[in-house]
Amino acid sequence: MAEASPPVGIIMGSQSDWATMKLGSDILDQLQVPHEQKIVSAHRTPGRLVDYATSAADRGLQVIIAGAGGAAHLPGMVASMTRVPVLGVPIQSKALSGMDSLLSIAQMPAGIPVGTLAIGDAGAKNAALLAAAILANGDPALAQRLDAWRAAQTDAVADEPE
Repeated sequence: MAEASPPVGIIMGSQSDWATMKLGSDILDQLQVPHEQKIVSAHRTPGRLVDYATSAADRGLQVIIAGAGGAAHLPGMVASMTRVPVLGVPIQSKALSGMDSLLSIAQMPAGIPVGTLAIGDAGAKNAALLAAAILANGDPALAQRLDAWRAAQTDAVADEPE
């Protein structure tokens, strides 16, 4: 039997992606959403990818946030092996500023959906908020925390520039 997981998994293709993906992890921490973080490379650790994706539902994952740069195959490959919703975060790269990642994640063939977020930091943050919103549909306490987080964000916007 597979070991139980928290409801959200954050995966990334390499250690260098953590600087971006940590921003999503921090938001999930603020919202008190249990989550795990793993390095799962589509190209360098394909066995780890298969194990992670094929066990995700049985382990209790409800949403997977997958950050990938460059060729960005991680989100799509994971989505092809699980029914758990996958939210893809294109990591900003040096070569093409993340456009290559964005297109690799967004242009999935019909039948293998990946929810694609913005390139880089905004994408990681929004993926965490979207994962929380998905979970909040069945968790009234999380819904309240998410509503409070959003209200605090609104309240932090000044009426006039300083």
